[in-house]
Amino acid sequence: MNLTNQSAPEGGAQIARTSGDPADGPGPDVMAAATLDGNTVLSADGDDVGKIKEIMLDVRTGRVAYAVLASGGFLGIGGKLLAIPWSTLTLDRSRECFVLSASSEQVRNAPGFDKDNWPAMADPKWAATVHAYYGSEPYWGGRTNIPVDERGDMRIGESVVDSPASPERGDVKL
Repeated sequence: MNLTNQSAPEGGAQIARTSGDPADGPGPDVMAAATLDGNTVLSADGDDVGKIKEIMLDVRTGRVAYAVLASGGFLGIGGKLLAIPWSTLTLDRSRECFVLSASSEQVRNAPGFDKDNWPAMADPKWAATVHAYYGSEPYWGGRTNIPVDERGDMRIGESVVDSPASPERGDVKL
């Protein structure tokens, strides 16, 4: 597979393009998360290692944090779920799948979880071990300070140090 014509923002998934021109309409640069559900994931050595089950968003930063991969089992029974750092995936447009930068053996031996026992994905210690396992840099890049107001609510688009909240200015709070 030729992945020389790739693009990805820092911490984002790569896209193996078939040409240098951007696509018309949605995709592949901007896609609905639901369209990725069920997409096949191939290992770096070409084996089918599972399907995308969920896309996990970091709500505070607005970034895709992980793809949850359903791996192993038959018809969803007996398999395990894996949190895959988004930056370790490449969207292969010609084969209409994702390619994971890990071997099939690494995926088989990866720490996983079952559908009824999800890890605390916002836990930095858990996240650091997942990123270390796949040899990827954490998507948050060491940034630990996110602007919050006096109640601890995340602020969007401005520093709360500089100005108090003002509904008249159209401030946004989540």
